[in-house]
Amino acid sequence: QVQLVESGGGLVQAGDSLRLACAASGRSISDYGMGWFRQAPGKDREFVAYITRDGGSQTYAEPVKGRFTISRDNAKNTDYLQMNSLKPEDTAVYYCAATSGGHSPAPVAYNYWGQGTQVTVSS
Repeated sequence: QVQLVESGGGLVQAGDSLRLACAASGRSISDYGMGWFRQAPGKDREFVAYITRDGGSQTYAEPVKGRFTISRDNAKNTDYLQMNSLKPEDTAVYYCAATSGGHSPAPVAYNYWGQGTQVTVSS
């Protein structure tokens, strides 16, 4: 079992930055690919970013390419999502997730989920 806890969300203005963190416990995250998803009110949960077990490769959804960066520190059992140039349409609850498989944009591919952290971007 892996427990994931997100932190770092908040209320910011358009153009600002936030750094989300996802702290894991129970097992080493080096055994898992890590992803970030988000869910806005009334919308489905959508893929944001993914990083491989060793951190050597990252994949991003088109809306966040060039603005968001996913990273991980396996020694600290934590992964991160750096979000720059935030836009109002980035407003959502952000979730981190762990998968024992490879990259997938589908939430069902992920075995473990955090509880989410709210990000609100005002215009």
